[in-house]
Amino acid sequence: MKLTILGCCGAYPFRNGATTSYLLEAQNFKLLIDAGSSSFLQLRQACDPFAIDAAIISHYHGDHWSDLPVLQYYRQLNDYAGTKPVLDIYGHDEAPFFFKQLTMTGVSRGIAYSKDTPLNIGPFVICVKRTQHPVPTYAMRIEEKQTGKVLVFTADTGYFAQLVDFCRGAQTLLADTYFLAQQPQPKNHLTTAQTAHIAKEANIGRVLLTHLNEHIAPEVLEQQVKERLDDNIEVHAVWSQDVYEL
Repeated sequence: MKLTILGCCGAYPFRNGATTSYLLEAQNFKLLIDAGSSSFLQLRQACDPFAIDAAIISHYHGDHWSDLPVLQYYRQLNDYAGTKPVLDIYGHDEAPFFFKQLTMTGVSRGIAYSKDTPLNIGPFVICVKRTQHPVPTYAMRIEEKQTGKVLVFTADTGYFAQLVDFCRGAQTLLADTYFLAQQPQPKNHLTTAQTAHIAKEANIGRVLLTHLNEHIAPEVLEQQVKERLDDNIEVHAVWSQDVYEL
C-alpha cells in the first residue's frame, strides 16, 4: 500500500496545507479517505481526480468533507462525453441531510456503511468503529487483502479504551493527535500521551500524527510521542504530499 497525505491540518488549513484527506493506493486502486478543506488542490498534485476509484468519509464536519462537492463538480464539469464511471462514496447515514449529498446524478453514488458489516472496496477490507466525537464519526481499520497489511485511521476522537483493540496489530496508525500530553482530559481529540499509549498497547509498528494543531510545532508532537515508546517504533508528524509505503 502507498499512503499520500493530502491534508492533515486540524479544523482549518494553514501553512499552505489542507485539512484531513488521504490517498491510499494498492494494486492500481485509489481510495480517497476524507476530503477536507483545500484538499482538492492537493489531490490534483497527486493524481488525476478521475483516477479516484472510490471515496470514504469518516464524518461530516467541514474539515473532513468540505472539498468533496468540489471533487464532484470537477468530475461533472469535465466529463465531456459522459463516459466516466460514477464514483462510489461511502459514508454513514446517521446524518441524512449530509448523506444525501454524497449522491450526484451521473457523478457519484452515496453508499451507507455500518459498524456491523465489513466493506469490500477494491483491494481493501474496511471495518469501522464509532469514535468519541460530538457528531457520529467512524475510525477505519483498512486491510489490504493480498498482503494482510493493516492501516488504522482513528478519525477524530477522544480516547476510549476500545480504540486499543480496534488498532491492535496494525502496521501503521494514522492518529488524530491535536493536544500535548499536559492537556487535561480532552474529550474530542487525542493527546500525544494517549496516542503513544494506544500505539504501545496495540503493538503498532509506525505512528503517523495528523489533525495537527497550528500552534504546536510538529517536532514537539513527535518528541512527546517518541519518548513514551520504544525506539523501534517510527513516529512522524505528517504534512501534505508526504508519501509513505505501508
